[in-house]
Amino acid sequence: MERHFVIFFSPGTFCAEHTERPINSWDVDTAVEMAKGIKERHSAVPYGFQFITRARSDEELDSKVVRRSGTHFLGGEILTLEQVKARNDPKDKILIGNMEGNGWNRVVVNTNSWQWTQPFEDGDVLTTTT
Repeated sequence: MERHFVIFFSPGTFCAEHTERPINSWDVDTAVEMAKGIKERHSAVPYGFQFITRARSDEELDSKVVRRSGTHFLGGEILTLEQVKARNDPKDKILIGNMEGNGWNRVVVNTNSWQWTQPFEDGDVLTTTT
């Protein structure tokens, strides 16, 4: 048995809030539309989502995640470490330290809700919304 889900991520106080919903397939357009109906605490709306597929055999009681997509970010700007440094903004000191210390070459800054910045990793996608 196999089922697909989409997990929406919204800005939270210390870490992302998330909402998981079933979906018929890994359809980006459907997930983008579903995101419009998600609202978390403090009116935060999703900055992105991931698809997962859960599966189990007839002998298993619980399902497990067998596939996971990269994060589909709902808009935003991708910045390299060099671009962040070139801004020469003292407010970027912690971000630069985190990027250097964790080996992050790129981050995405999303402002469709509260500003949210996180690593932009291989397999992630910047999805345009309308």
